[in-house]
Amino acid sequence: MKTAQTQLLHWYKKYGRHDLPWRNTDEIYHIYLSEVMLQQTQVSRVMEEYYPKFLEHFPTLTSLADASLEEVLSLWSGLGYYSRAKNLHECAKICKRALPDDFKELQKLPGIGHYTAAAICSFGYNQCLPVVDTNIKRVLRRFFALESTNDKAIWEKAEAFLNKEHPKEHNLALMDLGSMICTPKAPKCDLCPLQAECQGKADPESFTQTKKKEYIAMELFFGIHIKHGKIAMTPSKNGMYKGMLVFPEVDPIEEDFLGSYKHSYTKYRLTVKLYRSEYVPEDVIWMDLEGFLEGHYPSLVKKAAKYIL
Repeated sequence: MKTAQTQLLHWYKKYGRHDLPWRNTDEIYHIYLSEVMLQQTQVSRVMEEYYPKFLEHFPTLTSLADASLEEVLSLWSGLGYYSRAKNLHECAKICKRALPDDFKELQKLPGIGHYTAAAICSFGYNQCLPVVDTNIKRVLRRFFALESTNDKAIWEKAEAFLNKEHPKEHNLALMDLGSMICTPKAPKCDLCPLQAECQGKADPESFTQTKKKEYIAMELFFGIHIKHGKIAMTPSKNGMYKGMLVFPEVDPIEEDFLGSYKHSYTKYRLTVKLYRSEYVPEDVIWMDLEGFLEGHYPSLVKKAAKYIL
């Protein structure tokens, strides 16, 4: 075990992703923000687009707490999973000055579960706690040849394997190893620092969870009403985009059909159909048509631009 820990840290020092901005800061809020954004989002998109832009507008927990939810959602536009942004905003209002440094207290906050609390404690407060994300889970299952996918068993193995002298670097190293070397398909075992001690190296894909994701097909019918250079929008009541501005939903009339397009959102595969409409809902909000593409709308809405501009 000690040899494996040492080899892992040597590998991380040489090959780890040390350029990630949230790994080069002691600001707990910045680390917390990165963990929330990285859920279901590629590292490159977070690093290049959303993380710097969000911190430019809300550099501190206090500034985030003082902002309106509409402002926060507008900066989150395009990232999806908008409940993440709502929980982030709510946490900022609760912990306006600083996040707690206690693992259990962190889990009492909106949207912070076992993993995120452990990540904040390890990466932010440098506490001696294991961290298990999807990549680390795969590495541990292969390393220990764990047939079980039970989270409790895997967290126990993470605790047993944790380098108590360098816990933060150990967790980050496992994360990078899973992302770069111990990949779901065609792992690069010959480049792995844990190869000598790995119990699952003979058949690594046997310890990879490959449950096929199931998607839900849905159709959405939106009405396009333009008047005096403005377009009718309304706050969505749909759980997917609740509270964000979308087009009013209408009953489809084929002679008013404008066009359709596909859109994927979490577990949904949507077919969006657009229709000319004179319908104006009670909660209508008239938005300028000029500069529509630069507006802070869900990507679901921006895809409609070619049909209305």
